[in-house]
Amino acid sequence: MNEIQHEFLKIVMQVKAHLEYRKALGVSAVAIPPCGPIPPVARTRVTAAAPPAQEKSPHLRDSGLDAVRAELGECTRCKLHQSRKTIVFGEGNAEALLVFVGEGPGQEEDQQGKPFVGAAGQLLTDIIIKGMKLQREDVYICNIVKCRPPNNRNPEPDEIEACEPFLVKQLEAIKPKLIVGLGNVAVKTLLKTKEGITSLRGNWKTYHGIPLMPTFHPAYLLRNPADKKLVWEDIKKVIAELEKIMKGSNE
Repeated sequence: MNEIQHEFLKIVMQVKAHLEYRKALGVSAVAIPPCGPIPPVARTRVTAAAPPAQEKSPHLRDSGLDAVRAELGECTRCKLHQSRKTIVFGEGNAEALLVFVGEGPGQEEDQQGKPFVGAAGQLLTDIIIKGMKLQREDVYICNIVKCRPPNNRNPEPDEIEACEPFLVKQLEAIKPKLIVGLGNVAVKTLLKTKEGITSLRGNWKTYHGIPLMPTFHPAYLLRNPADKKLVWEDIKKVIAELEKIMKGSNE
């Protein structure tokens, strides 16, 4: 087999694995975008038909996450509500096999009400799309606390204590097969440990029976880009476990 044939076979296998993963999630069709630009009239119609910004995500609607979000309400359980603009509950597939858990919203997230949409969020999106060959809507993304800590400081113990029950209920509603813990705060909270992320990362742990992979937070990677290779090693282990899960579901 020559090099071109080898590369083609590799691409085919990646596409097949991605389609099998989407099938395992219950996706029965894949939308194919038009080849050319959308005509002005068509673009206007699409915009006019778009759902209101406040409408719930299709993945969130009619799921157990609805009840969790309703219980959270316009939360005032800790002092973070005093400075927040928006509660950042979480985003993604309510039946995701894989959940990413970070520590808390930043400025961009507080403005938009969505997790991981700033610079660190773009890096996480690249990991999901370019590295894992998935889409953000295939996974679920949330944080330990749902409101932005002032000046992006770490959440304090009382803030984590007030918000963690809702994270627990989110994970109970989603029932993921795998969790990726992003950074010190998320991993220490999930695992109830004082051990640091540097020694924990790359080694499978367990959260309530669910395999959990601790790794560095994307914000840390923006400051320490040389450690991206370490995170990629961690993510490759996650990919391998996902492939096992998908293979098992298809047998």
